[in-house]
Amino acid sequence: MISIEGLTKIFRLNQKDITAVDDLSLTIQNGEIFGVIGYSGAGKSTFIRLLNRLEEPTAGKVTIHGQDITAMNKNKLRIARQDIGMIFQHFNLLWSRTVAENIAFPLEIAGVPVTKRKARVRELIDLVGLTGRENAYPSQLSGGQKQRVGIARALANNPKVLLCDEATSALDPETTNSILDLLVDINQKLGLTIILITHEMHVIRKICNRVAVMENGKVVEQGDVLDIFLHPKKEVTQKFVKQVMGSGEEDELELLRETYSNGKLVKLHFVGESANQALISKLSKQFEIEVNILQGKITQTQRGAYGTLVVQLIGTQSEVEMASQYIQTETSVQLEVIQDAN
Repeated sequence: MISIEGLTKIFRLNQKDITAVDDLSLTIQNGEIFGVIGYSGAGKSTFIRLLNRLEEPTAGKVTIHGQDITAMNKNKLRIARQDIGMIFQHFNLLWSRTVAENIAFPLEIAGVPVTKRKARVRELIDLVGLTGRENAYPSQLSGGQKQRVGIARALANNPKVLLCDEATSALDPETTNSILDLLVDINQKLGLTIILITHEMHVIRKICNRVAVMENGKVVEQGDVLDIFLHPKKEVTQKFVKQVMGSGEEDELELLRETYSNGKLVKLHFVGESANQALISKLSKQFEIEVNILQGKITQTQRGAYGTLVVQLIGTQSEVEMASQYIQTETSVQLEVIQDAN
C-alpha cells in the first residue's frame, strides 16, 4: 500500500512562495491503477515527482510498502528507487544508445552481471512488443515505440510501483490506446501498482480503477472511476467528464424537445450490467408503444459500461406510463423524464 499524508511542496519564485502541492493525502492500494487528473498548473506533475523524491517535499510523509520514503538518506533512497519505476511524457531516452542499451542502463547502475542483464533486456523487449528493434536508436523509432522503450527501462529492476508522468500526452490517439493497453497488460501480468497522471479523462476512463482530481495543488474529489463519471460533484470534474461524454447537452436536449414534440421523451441511464440489457426490444414487445432512439452515448470503464440513451415513447398515455413504470421497477436502468407526452 502507498500512504501519502499531508504532502506539501512550496517553491520560492521571485521572492514569493508558490504552493504547488497543498497538504495532500491519499491511500493507494497494491496492484491498482490509480489516476490523478488535473489541468495544467494543478500540481500533478510535482506530486508524482515527490513520490520518489525527484522533488524534495516541504512537508508531509510518503510511505511505500512500509518504507518512509521521505525520511530516507541518499543511500537508502537510491536502493528504494529500484522498486519505483517511472516513465515520462517525452521519453527521456539516451539518444546515443540503442533500444537494448537504453533498457540495460538501470541494470548497469544496479551492478547486475552482464549475462543476467542481457537476459532481462530480452525478456523486457518481448514484453513491450519491440522484438526486432533491439539495435535501433531512438531517432529511428516512432513515438509509441520510444514510450515502449521507456516502459521497458522503467521495469528493468522489477519495481513494485510504476509512476507515469503524462505518459501518453505526446502521442496520437491510436498510439495512446496501444500504450494504455500495454500498461493494463503489465498491471495484470506483474501485479504492479500504477500511478498515472494525466489531463485526459479518456486515459482515466480506459484503464484506471480509482481517480483523484487535483486543482490548485489539492485533491478536490476522489473515488471509483465509474462513480466519479456518474456523479461528478466539483465543476472541474464535470468539465473532465464532458471530455468523454460530450458537452452542450442542455442545448441538445432543447433541440430534441422542439423536434420531437409528440410522445414522451425520456433519458435512460445505464450502469454496469444494465448497459447490456436488451431493454428497447423488451419494451417494444411487451407494450403497445413505439420506441424511437434519438441519442446515445455509451462508454466503458474498468468496472463496466455506463452511458445514456434518449428515447421517444409513442403510444397511448396508459401504455407509455406502464412502460415507464416497468423501466423504473423491473430494471436497473434509471429513467429521467425530459418531456411528458402532449
